[in-house]
Amino acid sequence: MSSSETERPSGADSPAAALPAVAPQLRALRRQASLTLEAAARAAGLSPAHLSRLETGQRQPSLPMLLALARVYGTTVSELLGETVAERDSVIHAADMEPTAAGGWTYWQAGAPGRGMQALRVHVPHGSQGDIVRVHPGEEWLHVLRGRLRLRLGDTTHRLAAGDSAHFDSLTPHRIAAEDHDGVELLFVHTLLQSPTAALCLGPTPGGVS
Repeated sequence: MSSSETERPSGADSPAAALPAVAPQLRALRRQASLTLEAAARAAGLSPAHLSRLETGQRQPSLPMLLALARVYGTTVSELLGETVAERDSVIHAADMEPTAAGGWTYWQAGAPGRGMQALRVHVPHGSQGDIVRVHPGEEWLHVLRGRLRLRLGDTTHRLAAGDSAHFDSLTPHRIAAEDHDGVELLFVHTLLQSPTAALCLGPTPGGVS
């Protein structure tokens, strides 16, 4: 989803977004990847102190942070959350999709773990994370299910309505925001890069979203 320091704006790690299963998983997966705290934090665009607080449960990660760490460790958000699936089925039924809140967003896993892409259904509330610029290797595809989306790609702002889609190189600085007060609901697919150097860098940029 830019810059070297990624401490979230105030409120991003509130108790409402608590994900208690994340802390031990973050530490275990980092060690499994043979990464030091400093190396993993640098690759994810976090400070070592912030990652340490995530690993000890003192802070809770936003969804973009989970996506960043999943790329660094070559895994999925599901595994970071400690979720397990008995079989890697080709079909995911709506009744089996459990909502998870992170950083103000709500998302549902719409794909099986262990694949080369991760598919999510995401609800983005109005005013949530609209000032965060994202830059990382890979590709993203999104499709608006409900509501209106403001998508900034580089210096260009696009406004998408229900039924519209976007497919772009994730190295293009991008940020998204809901246009409507009811928020926007998306289908979102991104590539999982099996590389410890893959990073998602977050941070507000001057001037906000145009």
